[in-house]
Amino acid sequence: MSYAAFKMVHSPTGVEHCAAAYLTHTAGHLDTTDIASFGPLEFGYWGGGGGVSATPKEGGGGGSGSGGLPPNLVVAKANLLEVYHVRVLLEGDERTSSSGGSSNNNGSGASSVATAGAIHGTLGKTEVVTARGSSLPAAVSSVELELACSYRLHGNVESLAVLSHRQEECRRRRDAIVLAFRDAKTAVLEFDDSTHGLRASSLHYFEGPEWQHLKRGRESFPCGPIVRADTQGRCAGVLVYTCQMVILKASQVSYGLGEEEEGPNLGGIICARIESSYVVSLRDLDVKFVKDFVFLHGYTEPVVVVLHEKEPTWAGRVAVRRHTCAITALSINTTLKQHPLIWSATNLPYDAYKLLAVPSPIGGVLVLCANTIHYYSQSTSCALALNEFAVAPEGSPDFPKSKITVELDTAHAAWVSHDVALLSTKTGNLLLLSLVYDGRSVQNLELSRSKASVLASCMCMVGDKCFFLGSRLADSLLVQYTAGNASAGTPGFNYKPGKEEGDIEGDISVPAAKRLKQAASDPVQEGVSAEEMSLYYSSPTSSDTSQKKTFSFAVWDSLVNIGPLRDLAYGLRSNADAAASGLSKQSNYELVACSGHGKNGSLSVLHQSIRPDLITEVELPGCTGIWTVYHKAQRDSASDVDLVTSKDEEFHAYLIISLGSRTMVLETGDTLGEVTESVEYYTEGGTIIAGNLFGRHCVVQVFNRGLRLLDGAIQMQELLIERPEAETNGSVPSTGNLVVGAAIADPFVVLKMADGALQLVVGDPATCTMTISSPSSFASNTDLITAFSLYQDKGPYCWLRRARKDSSERSHLSTAPDQGKVFCIICRQTGRLEIYELPHVTCVFSVENFNYGMSVLWDNKVSEKRVSSNAALRDGAEEDETAGEDMLREAASQLLVTQVCFERWGEKFGRPFLLATLSDGTMLCYHAFCYEVPETGDALEYADSIGRGNAKETPRLGHLRFVRMPIDWVSGEDEGVGEKNPTVQFYPFRNVGSMSGVFVTGSRPAWLMICRQRIRCHPQFCDGAILGFTPLHNVNCTHGFIYITAEGLLKICQLPSLLFYDNDWAVQKIPLRGTPHQVTYHPDVNLYALIMSTPSSWSASQVMAGEASSGNYTDQQTEESLAEDGQKLVTSEEFEVRIIEPAQPGSDWETKASIKMHMTENALTVRIVNIRNIMTDQTQTMLAIGTAYVQGEDVAAKGRIILVSVGQGTNDPSTWAREVYSKELKGAISAIASLQGHLLIAIGPKIILHTWNGSELNGAAFFDAPLYVVSLNIVKNFVLFGDIHKSIYFLCWKEDGAQLTLLAKDFGALDCYTTEFLIDGSTLSLLVSDSHKNLQIFSYAPKSVESWKGQKLLPRAEFHLGAHVAKFLRLQMLPTASTARSNRFAVLFGTLDGAIDYLAPVDELTFRRLQTLQRKLVDSVAHVAGLNPRAFRQFRCDGKAHRPGPDNIVDCELLSHYEMLALDEQLEIARQIGTTRAHVLTNLRDLALSTSFL
Repeated sequence: MSYAAFKMVHSPTGVEHCAAAYLTHTAGHLDTTDIASFGPLEFGYWGGGGGVSATPKEGGGGGSGSGGLPPNLVVAKANLLEVYHVRVLLEGDERTSSSGGSSNNNGSGASSVATAGAIHGTLGKTEVVTARGSSLPAAVSSVELELACSYRLHGNVESLAVLSHRQEECRRRRDAIVLAFRDAKTAVLEFDDSTHGLRASSLHYFEGPEWQHLKRGRESFPCGPIVRADTQGRCAGVLVYTCQMVILKASQVSYGLGEEEEGPNLGGIICARIESSYVVSLRDLDVKFVKDFVFLHGYTEPVVVVLHEKEPTWAGRVAVRRHTCAITALSINTTLKQHPLIWSATNLPYDAYKLLAVPSPIGGVLVLCANTIHYYSQSTSCALALNEFAVAPEGSPDFPKSKITVELDTAHAAWVSHDVALLSTKTGNLLLLSLVYDGRSVQNLELSRSKASVLASCMCMVGDKCFFLGSRLADSLLVQYTAGNASAGTPGFNYKPGKEEGDIEGDISVPAAKRLKQAASDPVQEGVSAEEMSLYYSSPTSSDTSQKKTFSFAVWDSLVNIGPLRDLAYGLRSNADAAASGLSKQSNYELVACSGHGKNGSLSVLHQSIRPDLITEVELPGCTGIWTVYHKAQRDSASDVDLVTSKDEEFHAYLIISLGSRTMVLETGDTLGEVTESVEYYTEGGTIIAGNLFGRHCVVQVFNRGLRLLDGAIQMQELLIERPEAETNGSVPSTGNLVVGAAIADPFVVLKMADGALQLVVGDPATCTMTISSPSSFASNTDLITAFSLYQDKGPYCWLRRARKDSSERSHLSTAPDQGKVFCIICRQTGRLEIYELPHVTCVFSVENFNYGMSVLWDNKVSEKRVSSNAALRDGAEEDETAGEDMLREAASQLLVTQVCFERWGEKFGRPFLLATLSDGTMLCYHAFCYEVPETGDALEYADSIGRGNAKETPRLGHLRFVRMPIDWVSGEDEGVGEKNPTVQFYPFRNVGSMSGVFVTGSRPAWLMICRQRIRCHPQFCDGAILGFTPLHNVNCTHGFIYITAEGLLKICQLPSLLFYDNDWAVQKIPLRGTPHQVTYHPDVNLYALIMSTPSSWSASQVMAGEASSGNYTDQQTEESLAEDGQKLVTSEEFEVRIIEPAQPGSDWETKASIKMHMTENALTVRIVNIRNIMTDQTQTMLAIGTAYVQGEDVAAKGRIILVSVGQGTNDPSTWAREVYSKELKGAISAIASLQGHLLIAIGPKIILHTWNGSELNGAAFFDAPLYVVSLNIVKNFVLFGDIHKSIYFLCWKEDGAQLTLLAKDFGALDCYTTEFLIDGSTLSLLVSDSHKNLQIFSYAPKSVESWKGQKLLPRAEFHLGAHVAKFLRLQMLPTASTARSNRFAVLFGTLDGAIDYLAPVDELTFRRLQTLQRKLVDSVAHVAGLNPRAFRQFRCDGKAHRPGPDNIVDCELLSHYEMLALDEQLEIARQIGTTRAHVLTNLRDLALSTSFL
């Protein structure tokens, strides 16, 4: 029996839907005290002037005409939903932002520019007021996307719309987003300030038996539901089952749901909501075969225009029926539920596919067709022909022709002005469509070219200055546009034709600010046409008239995309360690994937773990800790200014190494030289911690008996802990006075003593001296302190102090931006978390049961009660409440907080992160946010409790809350049985390789990098356990780091500069400027073979000459144009196989050879095969290429098999590929594999086994496949192949009789995409993916009665993935302490959405436990958007007959919710399913450890 576990290890990256909405803040929001929002600098930039500020954008929420903050960007990537803040940084903010890492979204930091003086913002304009008081215009340095929240949904988002709040009701309004899922599910989500996340305000479900009549007898539908919202937020419509319209009526303020606790009014903020819904049958209104619909602007009642086809036709019948589409405008009366017809239009082309509502004051609708564009309103209409295929209806005059020829199918559009629409075509070009109008009457349409961009899949406006291009095939872009005039041009933007947009994948590390500076200063490059202009280098668009609007563009930010993943290869890294073994050996490998399409095609090199670039290493046995400190020999006023402006560029002065019994000090100059004897550091024993105080003027060193304060190498002060009297009298020495831990935050040092008490060391910057005190709050008592940390709240945007209840202090912060305060975070044995403000040691925040891991934390003084999240747990808990309390009490007492870290990155927009590790290896990650409790009884009770206290008492952080974030980190404490694992410790860092975050030491070290205010976890397995870490910045190691391993090695390294870390896996994208199709790795010569295609054009005479030689006819024509001699040019894909060498350290990937295919010849497959020469009995490793001639349906198919020897030639070193054999075969060669020294080739519907005699291939055996073989897999002498329509077949090769024998097959019909073997010890299973996004596991069981005497493959498991899979990659799993079985292979695969998943075999006991837990979690966890995970994973067959198979696959996406539950809920669920929390977490941890492939 086969049991498996599914897990997504890399989230989808291809953007399918996007929209702009005011989710986290209200439209026109100007509250400068809100930490989650902008500072006062951006209002003038975003507020007015340009765009369609007074008109809501299509998709809702786009306009911000009243000024204030830009809307949020909502992005859907398959089943991933993300909400972003749009952050605007001015020149003065660049230094503070880049130093904190929040602006570093591209993998490298931007250059810093400091601006002195106070900064003020006013509505309508932005000014920077310098110290002299003069006003200067503030220049925008960058616009960046910052993550607000992210969710993995249990369903793919089919459509997305924004329900705008009705503007006339309340100014403080927020939008809601409407999501549609298959088959007819709709969820309305709004932002909840109390949890800093999304919550469902209403769910609408039109499936099941009671709604079966809506399907009208059909079971499969060509597309999912489509949702659109009214431009004024009065209602929304959802098209389901192609002809049923669901009307969602928006509620007014008085119709809010639950106006008491969870009403829509949160502190005076109103959220858009749905009051009711009902279904309208469009067939009853004579509207069938609906393609699209949209709500119009400018009507007193909602008016929807529906694009539909009266009598369907297709391209083969256009000569008979061509104009079959029509549009119908319906007025929606949600009160009376009446929908009268207002106006309609017919005789639209059959290829019409999209409607675009025209903003006010023009109004009307645009109809986009493949060859024409039509405009319709209630009174006028006009059209524009785009190419020669545009044909007017009979009896109508010819359409006016456009000045440019273009095909507009699959285009996307958005309005950059009320009369100018921006179109993104299928070739990645941007077009401007202008409406020439008089009053409200549109006279004609004008189309002009603009820029080259990415291949977009969606598009939306973001405020009045930017638009977002979402793409499934390339990186998604946030683009700023500036309107100008054609005659006057656009000042401030220089024209520079340069790289096309596809080159961004190769230059992804360049920040947006730096790109713009290069665009304005670099000389003009030559040899590039104007049509190939990138968005990065913007210019005014040429125009014939001086009245036409022009636009210039600039790319500000991008979201990386590695999809669609067509093929994967598993190869060796360039900096691999040949001596590595075990888990460290896995980090030698990398995953190379075929990504993108066309000009955006690239190779994505993915690293699950980071292997740093080693500079040098030294053996230092017994090393326990390392620290680097700053110091300058001379400091004057000028040097102090330089320190402020280039703080991140200051070199470290000393490296302090603790060797247990002694301390070594090295000077970090040009070389690392030991200066232990010449400095006055404490060197007679080990060092606990070292750091800088008083603005890096001094160094403090803490050791077990006290601490020293030094000015560089000279001792200034030494404070020793006094010994108790018992020890001085000669009795047994006491350890109660020894320092065992410490933390430093200028100007404080906190010491932890051996008895558990804390002592506070306060520094005086004026005299550069320190004093020790023992606060009573830090004294040793029954509730011992288990972990502590210091946090310095400094800079111009002091975040933590803004969370106070006292608003007067928050408003006073801007007047004293440099006076930072220090807070001490303490975790006690009982699980209590406390935050103290220093130096008064006043508790300003406390949380009970922090070790429980609750989802949201708030101050205990705030009178809010935490209740269980669902009734299912409460009902189960009532049965045995006493036993549950005892179990909880015992588990909580054993679960201690061992380490805690509180840090903030990003001076302006960053919010602090709270990290903690528990004694069982669990890591808790929280993100802080501010929430003001509404004026309710709880708030009044809180105010009374504060008022009864001391009037001089420091106000508490009453607005401070923490929301728990998932983090993909696994501890390794269970790896070595009986071994003491290294302690997990947190080491915050800034600007290490231009990245910021936390380095986690221990047996499984990891980098927690802060990108877009989210934590990206990148493990580092190459060196095993790591004991210490510190940054290092000097001449020879710029922005590097040092770490010490458990083997006693000290390594000085740098982060790989070419990797992009703002991704689930570190990635490097290598641009190809073509479409990659397949890739394979040659391990003997460390080379990759890649099939790729690029568009090429031939004249008609060239094509005919090429065909005449082969006697063929081609219809590969995709686009026609004219050559210089007047002949038509035919554009088709030209295929080649490239031999690529991976980049060596300090170099780029290089193409060593290229094997060109013939005209009309497509390379279908490339594989590395081992073939045995039957004459010499020697095995040769060669590259096998299978091709097919695409010559139309009138010519018999044929292909070619090519064998190539790969490697550097002995006679000619420049030759890397030599053709050994080539032969044409009768059929397309779709798959190749080597079988025990023979070559197995799938030639159309036939599989032939060939032998090799050194000069040619000879057929030895064959098997007739049904239709067309899409994949071949070999294990020993077994063969698995998938047919494109007839499922899978299982064969056996017998050497004696030279036969390919059919063992069994699947008798069902299945459209296979790819196949692979799933190996679990001695159990061999067959895995297949199909066209309906399903996975199925089959087994060969000839002794089973159901197998029809072994002829039928038995289904063992089925699973709906929700994405297409084109390639499986079988990788061996790593052994764990609880799993001794070594012969286990998991299957890794990438999807067309850009996700990476795996399917791993598990034993039956683990599967039964996790399956029971999975069933419990379906009802025990509140799922986002109300989606049912069990329904999402059910096998999809679209109405075809299918017998449900066994449910033998567990979903780790659902199981991951268990780790995010609070401790009491985890224990209760484990008790109800008959297991323990430890067993469940061990199973999940073992699964993660065994699948650390890369």
